[in-house]
Parts: sequence; structure tokens; C-alpha cells
Amino acid sequence: MDNRIPQPRHIVIIGGGVIGTTTAYYLTRHPSYNTAIHHITLLEATSVAAAASGKAGGLLGLWAYPPSIVPLSYRLHAELAAEHGGTERWGYRRLGCGQITASVGKKKVPGSSAKTKKKSNVGLAKQEVEQNDQVEWQKLPKQDEKASSLLHDSVLPTDLDWINASLVNDYAEMGRPGFTETAQVHPYQFTTSIAALARERGAQIWVNSKVTSIGLDKSEKTVSSVEYLDRATGETHTLEGVTDVVIAAGPWTGQLWPKTKVEGLRAHSVVFAADVSPYAVFTDISLPNDWVPAHRAARGEKRKHKGNVDPEIYARPGGEVYACGEPDSMTPLPETADAVECDKSQCDDLVAYIGTVSPVLGSAAVAAKQACYLPRHMRFGKESAPLIGGTSVYRLWIASGHTCWGIQNGPATGKLMSEFIFDGEAKSADIADLDPRKFKV
Repeated sequence: MDNRIPQPRHIVIIGGGVIGTTTAYYLTRHPSYNTAIHHITLLEATSVAAAASGKAGGLLGLWAYPPSIVPLSYRLHAELAAEHGGTERWGYRRLGCGQITASVGKKKVPGSSAKTKKKSNVGLAKQEVEQNDQVEWQKLPKQDEKASSLLHDSVLPTDLDWINASLVNDYAEMGRPGFTETAQVHPYQFTTSIAALARERGAQIWVNSKVTSIGLDKSEKTVSSVEYLDRATGETHTLEGVTDVVIAAGPWTGQLWPKTKVEGLRAHSVVFAADVSPYAVFTDISLPNDWVPAHRAARGEKRKHKGNVDPEIYARPGGEVYACGEPDSMTPLPETADAVECDKSQCDDLVAYIGTVSPVLGSAAVAAKQACYLPRHMRFGKESAPLIGGTSVYRLWIASGHTCWGIQNGPATGKLMSEFIFDGEAKSADIADLDPRKFKV
């Protein structure tokens, strides 16, 4: 067969998050794409951006990781915004970024509660006793060592007026020119817009379509079909004649293809209704030892966390402020994104902690309390880089495991996947370090 002659392709993308939708988008923009012979079907178990892609912070940074795709993806975000009106359509903009270290004294805590009366442990279940024990705050894996080294001492900006300056001991700015530029998008708006743009060019996007298995040919070396459950009707269907399968199922990737070892890590977030200056603020907040948030004091509980707490806060256009808390592994990954459980107490903790350093946010309405699962590629108990590329099965592709940086790295991943599929290799970046076959996938 002459490889120079365009061949019919039926490409199935599994997952309607930012990775799946950007893959569909860039496939439909590739020079080789021909609607007469190329068919793209995206299967999403719930709805587009129903999981982390709709509940993420949307931060973009040249200081993100992995370095092999960050610069490309950051540039593509700017290009997408310029081409499709991203400023208006999905809130693309530059913003300041820094980290505060703050100490909150007893007299400075809004709504300060007296020490709660200690409850007896007699008769309590073991789980309840454990819940009354304080734990250390667990940081999200947003900054690696390289990113942290780019922070430098600075002065709290005067227009960062929604943080109580009297409590701030230090402010460090992400400020190395050419390396620390920071921008943002609204993740839900970005992901759904990119999906719509892909659909306009011929991609089919089927929601409530939960993939149950990937079929191989008789040699078990090449993909051939995809089976999925139509959750609206309860019927199972099979797509035959499939030439390529891209697994971009986020934390569910490992369930579809266990060799990837991609799993989920739950994280909670809240959205405040507040119009504030454009900054992304990482925090390190020291609280009085005996201070208890009002919602826990009302139940006679201790504060959950001992020591410092480190919520992240991102101002957004349109009168929103997003904040995320610590990850947890208490609740297993459910079958679908619409079954994710949100622990409202964790969200209430987050609101209370942020209120200690931001009177503006402390008095703002909370528009959303939510949770999602970050897709992590785990090897030997440690988080590894995302998997992007081919596998030992011909034309089975993996694009998953982006943890906190899925929105940031979505465009680069999508573009590179389109190159793998139509060109046979990644042309826009050297991503040999992200090759799934390195891990025998």
C-alpha cells in the first residue's frame, strides 16, 4: 500500500474533557484531514467537561510541567484565543501570580470561635474518632521544584487589595521574564467551546456514551472496534471498522487500559461570587492553634488541620474567584463523573481558611462547592509525567495523566496527537520522555 495515498480512517476518542476535545479539534485542523474519508467520533460517558475539565482552576503558566510540552501549549492557548475570540468566549487573559505567607492572630480571625468543648470518644465509631484527629494539610502538586525556584521576594502589589496586607509576612512573585508568564482560561467554557469548534468541522461528539471495552483484531495487536453503553437507553453498541483509538479518559484511563496505571486523586474547590483584581495567589497561612471554623465549632468538632494551610486562589473574569484545597484519597473513583461525591465540609473548611486572609472573599457568596478527580500517572508509588503517544497495540493511543495541568497542556497534547495519527510522529515538540511504550503500555 502506498503510504502517500490518504487512507480512510475512523478515529475514536474516548473522553470529553480538555484532552479529548483538543484532540478532536486539532484532528479537524490537520492539513491531511478529509471529511470524505476521515471520521472522528468522540465518546463521553456523561457530558463534555463534566469532570476535572469543568471544575479545574484554568491556570496557564510557562512555569508549569512537563517542560517538553508547556511552551508549545502556552503558545497554542494564545493562538486559539486570538483566532476564536477566546477573551470573550472563554475568559483568556494574562494575570499576576505570586505566593503569600500570612500569620493570623486570634484577634484577626473573622468569626473567631472559642475552643470547642471536647467531645468524649466513648461510644464513637473508630472512623468518627479518626475524623476528630487533626491532620497535616496536603498540598496539590501544582508547583514542582523548578517552579518554586522561580519565585522571588517582592512587595505585595497595591492592587491585590482583596488580601489583608496587614497579615502578610512575605510576598514572592512569579517574576522571571520569559519563564514565569501566567495566564488563565475558564476551563468549562474553554473545553465546551473547543468541542463546539471540533463539531463544526465534522467531529461527532456523543454524550452519555460510556465505553466498556476496546476490541482488537485476531492477532490482538491492532485496534478494530469500540463497545459502549448508551446510558440514555441502556443499550450496548459496537463501533466496527475503527482504525485508531485515543484514550483520553482522565482518571478513568486506568480502568479502560490498566497498563497505563493512570488513577484518580480527588480534590475539592469552591467558586466565590466576587469581582477582584486579576491575580493567582498561592498561600501559606498560619492560624491560631485553638481557632475552629464556625461550621465545625457548631458540631463540637476540632479544626481538621493542624499547622499551616495552603489554599490556592485564582481571580477570574466575570465576577468569579476560584479556590482549590487539598487532595484526598478517602473516596474511590466512581464509575462516571456525574457520580463524584463532594464533601461539603472540605469546601466549608476552604471557605473559612480563605476568609481569614481575605475579608472580601470571606463576605462573598459561594456560588459553587464541587469536587473532581485529577488523573495521575503513578509508577512505583510516585506521580510520573503524563502519557502521550502510541502503545504496544497498533494505533491505540494514550493521552492522559496530566494531573493539575490538563487545561494548560491540553492544546499541545491535542496537536501532538493529531500529528501522531496523521503524520506518524510528533512534529511540534520532542516528547520522547512521555512515550507510553517506555512504561510497557
